[in-house]
Amino acid sequence: MIKLLEPAQRERWDHYVMAAADGSFFHLSAWQQVIKQAFGHNTYYYYTEQDGEITGILPLTHVNSLLFGNSLVSNAFCVYGGIVASNDEAFVALQSKAQQLARELGVDSLEMRNRQQYHPDWPHKELYVTFRKELDPDVEKNLNAIPRKQRAMVRAGIKAGLTSVIDDNVERLYRAYSESVRNLGTPVFPKKYFQILQAVFGESCEVLTIEHEGQLVASVMSFYFKDEVLPYYGGGTDAARDLKGNDFMYWEVMRRAVEKGCKIFDYGRSKTGTGSYRFKKHWGFEPEPLYYEVDLVKAKQIPEINPLNPKYRLFIAAWKHLPLPVSQLVGPWLAKDLG
Repeated sequence: MIKLLEPAQRERWDHYVMAAADGSFFHLSAWQQVIKQAFGHNTYYYYTEQDGEITGILPLTHVNSLLFGNSLVSNAFCVYGGIVASNDEAFVALQSKAQQLARELGVDSLEMRNRQQYHPDWPHKELYVTFRKELDPDVEKNLNAIPRKQRAMVRAGIKAGLTSVIDDNVERLYRAYSESVRNLGTPVFPKKYFQILQAVFGESCEVLTIEHEGQLVASVMSFYFKDEVLPYYGGGTDAARDLKGNDFMYWEVMRRAVEKGCKIFDYGRSKTGTGSYRFKKHWGFEPEPLYYEVDLVKAKQIPEINPLNPKYRLFIAAWKHLPLPVSQLVGPWLAKDLG
């Protein structure tokens, strides 16, 4: 039996996610609340049930944009998603339900974001990879495991007198993050999105900020899930480059995570060949393919809504030169549909 998630069942849903080997932070039920409150998109969180027990889950978000197309995604604004199921029957039922809904909504495409290939007969975006690595319980061993040149960057940040603090709000994070994405030519999410993430996920969401002589250098929002840490939204000010602020920041996330008992550092998604891809490789992480599998409903080919698409080149170049307050004002209107 397939059901839509109701508030009273969220605890059961999350218990299933936590117990499932392939359940991720991005499968948690709270994302439904986050996406609805921050962006206003309709969500469809389906689960299968047998003999009173949940046997599978599928979080879906409907993003319908005049500029960026009409899609059904598991899960929008998240790097992982897709079906988590205990058996083939539940998997097939959830896949069929998603395909049925996609056609009822008249979307261009249905997209499942997976770390493994679950739909080999669907085309998939050969664009993204993820970077994950096991952590040693000894902090110094993790530092020494970083390749020499990158380790020198971390030590330069330490020598420069950088310090890290945990912020209880997103003000400095938003300043650093919005400046960084503006410099990349990308629209920024609204500040309320980060506020909602912090409020909804509570202790599982942490904002770590890097200072130099009391001044903001860089900041990152990380998620904690099971025995993993996922630094997810981060950015630096102009000072970060000279002070090696970003290098020091991610080391501090790693160091603090080890002290909390985390065993996996998930550096997240990057597009192949980009600056962030090279940065993570320099840390000694090896890329793992991500399978963003797409069921073409109305579209004839996979929609290419990403900065590497040549048709966005002029827009990106212009956006990089926007005054920061203007990008913070206009960016959220565009970013809400870039799930």
